[in-house]
Amino acid sequence: MASVHPAPDFDAEEDAKVLRKAMKGFGTDEDAITEILCHRSNDQRQEIETMFKQAYGKDLIDELKSELGGNYEKAILAMMQTPAVYDATCLRKAMKGAGTDESTLIEIMCTRKNDELTAIKEAYNAEFERDLEEDLVSETSGHFERLLVSMCQANRDETYEVDDEAAESDAQELFDAGEGKWGTDESTFNMILALRNFNQLRAIFREYEKIAGKDILESIKGEVGGSLEDGYLTIARAAMDTPALFARLLYKSMKGLGTDDKTLIRIVVTRSEVSST
Repeated sequence: MASVHPAPDFDAEEDAKVLRKAMKGFGTDEDAITEILCHRSNDQRQEIETMFKQAYGKDLIDELKSELGGNYEKAILAMMQTPAVYDATCLRKAMKGAGTDESTLIEIMCTRKNDELTAIKEAYNAEFERDLEEDLVSETSGHFERLLVSMCQANRDETYEVDDEAAESDAQELFDAGEGKWGTDESTFNMILALRNFNQLRAIFREYEKIAGKDILESIKGEVGGSLEDGYLTIARAAMDTPALFARLLYKSMKGLGTDDKTLIRIVVTRSEVSST
C-alpha cells in the first residue's frame, strides 16, 4: 500500500492557517509543518499552496525556504512539487554542470510509466525551456543513450497480456544476442526491455532461464557493463518486482559510511503515494 493517502475531511484553509502559525514569529514549529505536509496527498498540498497565497499574499514555497534548512528543507520542498515537476527537476540537476548523474537518469527514466514519462517531458520543457530527449542525447552516449531515448518515447506496451509463444521467441533472441554468441547485440536487449509489458517480460525471463541455464540478471551482468548494465538491470528488476527494486535502492542509499541523502529523499518522496502491491 502507499504510505501517503489523501487526508479525510481535508480543509486547505485550515491547513494554510496552521502552516502560517508554524512559521510566524521567532522560531519554526517543524513538527506542525511535518504533521500537515506529510499527511496530505500531493494534490492536497497543491491546494494548500494556492490557498496560502490567496489568504496571506505570500508564496508558501518561499516561506518554507526561508524558515527551513538542510535535508529537512530539501525533503519538504520536494514534497511540494508535483511528481512530474519534481522528476523533471531531478533530471535537469543530473545533467546540469560538469559530469552526469547516470544513476538518477536510470532510476527515473527506466521505472516510470508511459503517462508519467509524457508528463515529465512536458514539465521539463515548461520549467527549463529545454527538450528532455535532446539533453539526454547531449549528456549520454552509445547504447546507454539509445536506451534512455527509447524510454523517452513513452511507448512501452502497458497491457497485462502474456503471449507464451512470443515469450519463447524473445527469450531465444536474447540468448542469441548475448550468451549464445561472441560479443553482445545490445540492440536486441534494448528492443525487448524497452517495449514489452512487465508481465510479458517476466514470462520472457522464465523462458530465458530454461534456455540459458542462468537468470537474466546474471546474463546482463556478464554481457554489458557500466551505466548500460545498470539500466538493463533496473528495467528487469522493475518488471520482476518494482517495490523490491526500490527497497534495494533505499537500502543502497543508507548502506555503509554516510547516507546518499539525495537518493533517499527522492525515493521516499516519489514512492510515497504509489501502491507497493
